[in-house]
Amino acid sequence: MTSNTPETPGDPFGGGGFDMNALLQQAQQMQQQVMDAQAQLAEATVDGTVADGLVTVTVSGTGDLVGVKIRRGSFDPDDTEDLEDLIVAAYRDARAKSDELASEKLGPLAGGLGGGEGGPGAALGF
Repeated sequence: MTSNTPETPGDPFGGGGFDMNALLQQAQQMQQQVMDAQAQLAEATVDGTVADGLVTVTVSGTGDLVGVKIRRGSFDPDDTEDLEDLIVAAYRDARAKSDELASEKLGPLAGGLGGGEGGPGAALGF
C-alpha cells in the first residue's frame, strides 16, 4: 500500500531538496533590487516636447509631472485652447518616455521572478 506521507518529516515536498530559506533570501534580494530601481526612477526625469520646443513637459521616472515650459511669445493669450492641447500632447510624450524608462529599469527584475504560466513566480502572483 502506498503512503501519501512525505519521505522526510517536515518536508512537504517529499525530500525533493526544496530550500525555502534560499527562496526567501532570493525574494528579499529581488525586493531590494526593485526598491533600488524605484528610487532611481523617482529621481530621474524625462522631457516630452511638442511643436519644436513650443511646450516642454518634465515628468519623473515614476510619471509625476514636475515641470512645464512654454516658449515665451509663442501663443496667443486669448486663444488658450491650442496651448492646452499642446501641454496635453507634451505630457503624453513625456509619460511614454517615463513608462519606457520604468520598463527598462523594472522589466528585467520582473522577468527574474519567473512569472507566466507555471513559472516559479506564478505561484507568488508575479
